[in-house]
Amino acid sequence: MGLCLADFEGCWRLSRRIDDARAGLTGRLEGDALFAPGQGGLVLTETGRLCYGDGPPLNAERRYTWREEAGGIAVFFEDGRPFHWFSSDAPETRHDCPPDLYHVRYDFSAWPEWRAVWQVSGPRKDYVMESHYTRVTGCGGVPER
Repeated sequence: MGLCLADFEGCWRLSRRIDDARAGLTGRLEGDALFAPGQGGLVLTETGRLCYGDGPPLNAERRYTWREEAGGIAVFFEDGRPFHWFSSDAPETRHDCPPDLYHVRYDFSAWPEWRAVWQVSGPRKDYVMESHYTRVTGCGGVPER
């Protein structure tokens, strides 16, 4: 299945689980992901409520920019630094952030639902984070795809 950047535009329901082996805790985030035009591509804004261990729920938000590049999608941090590149034909990649290593596997087999599974390891981190995205239609004036 060949996906292009425009296939992601719009609103998604986000459900995330974080299994933190180092801390011995599990986190859950329920929220939304919006892919909206901007910054030469699509700006992904994820918002939600994070419950981590027994702590009180926290509001969480993060942003990335996704751009079409080299036959796939290049992902950038909010400040413009490169993060990683992937395509539907090459859905696994990594980001080296010494001393930790981030490995991601995207799964588009149930499109328009999709998942991203991050395995993060190193001297400071040891967790698996699985995010599940489900299309939401007719949100905020963003066209349906």
